[in-house]
Amino acid sequence: MATLKPRTLSGFMELLPAPQQQMERIMEVLRETYSLYGFTPLDTPIIEASEVLLAKGGGETEKQIYRFSKGDADLSLRFDLTVPLAKYVALHYNELSFPFRRFQIGKVYRGERAQRGRFREFYQADIDIIGDGKLAPINDAEIPAIIYKVFSTLGLKRFQIRVNNRKILNGFYAMLGLSEQAGDVMRTVDKLDKIGADMVKAILVDDYSISPEKADEVLKFIAITGGSEAILQALEGYRGRNPLFDEGLDELTLVVKYLGSFGVPDENFVVDLTIARGLDYYTGTVYETALLDHPEIGSVCSGGRYDNLAEYYTEKQLPGVGISIGLTRLFYVLGEQGLLNPDLPTAPTDVLILPMTDDLAPAISFATLLRENGIRAQLHCEDKKFKAKISYADKLRIPYVVFLGEDEIKAGIVACKDMISGEQTKLDAAATVYRIKAGLAERNKGTVISE
Repeated sequence: MATLKPRTLSGFMELLPAPQQQMERIMEVLRETYSLYGFTPLDTPIIEASEVLLAKGGGETEKQIYRFSKGDADLSLRFDLTVPLAKYVALHYNELSFPFRRFQIGKVYRGERAQRGRFREFYQADIDIIGDGKLAPINDAEIPAIIYKVFSTLGLKRFQIRVNNRKILNGFYAMLGLSEQAGDVMRTVDKLDKIGADMVKAILVDDYSISPEKADEVLKFIAITGGSEAILQALEGYRGRNPLFDEGLDELTLVVKYLGSFGVPDENFVVDLTIARGLDYYTGTVYETALLDHPEIGSVCSGGRYDNLAEYYTEKQLPGVGISIGLTRLFYVLGEQGLLNPDLPTAPTDVLILPMTDDLAPAISFATLLRENGIRAQLHCEDKKFKAKISYADKLRIPYVVFLGEDEIKAGIVACKDMISGEQTKLDAAATVYRIKAGLAERNKGTVISE
């Protein structure tokens, strides 16, 4: 019988055990942080009815979606976590309490061209706060605090949360009589860093027939820089000319006002008037997060405020605000840049126990004691040479190996070797547990990411 050559499909990430442990640590940080802010975990089906997922439909979404038939059913794999959330909230509206705060870490699927750092199957990590009819602007101010907590807990220091408000942009373009061309202008402005101000102006004038004077006004507006307070002060000069602009400025001012109280340092936050995001989706505050030493990566966490989450499934007005982290891409980039901390334990167990007698009861009892104390323990009882068992521990980078032979059992002690320092102790069971616990606590002090 011929054997098939095993392979993983292009665009699908499959990790070895050690990096998988690193990925799990990142997910653990996300779960714990989101829970600190009152978000409940949610898991929605990977497969949905195509008519549900494609209620909005059109554009690149339908081109990239994985769609198939099973019997008479027309089914699709979810392409993000927001559409399933919208369905979930509409379906369970009468059973939920609002504001509804959920987090979800799950795989999504897009049949786009696989390339470096871009995947067809990837994890997203989302949080959303959904209101019933209304949602207080203070929720917009809390989101940067959650972003800051996540990335600082992971170990990043040199990152910046960039915030803007779509109402400010739409109001400003309305002042210039450019409301109908606002989308084209924002998409062009988004290329500023890549093509420069002169080229942006040329496109606005030549391609979109915007007068040179108005193009200069646009460039002058997006060139407002400085600290957040200075930018807000400059924006006050436009107040009174458009009610939507004024509303957006009030919301942005509130976000900035409470940042300090939420614990976000000035160096990790800035108002950036070039950020637009999701032109047909976001309606208020918008966020992007950049690693300052790796601008080529782009935004590693983005999102914003939207008027109506579930408009395609219910007539109820359900405004919300949320962010999404492309977790698989972020993990890939962090690994490529050498930013994943190699010193954190990645072993599947904390202690490998090697029974040296035919009677396994003492080894089993000690493994049980370790587990009762929250220490991961594995018994190695395979018929292999001692050297092979030590090599196994080395290869997996297991921190401690315990030997239990006749002499140790008779003396009521445990021989325990620290596989990194080489130090070996012979102590009673309780003292050995204490030593291992202290050593593990020290090794786990580091963060997942090491800048």
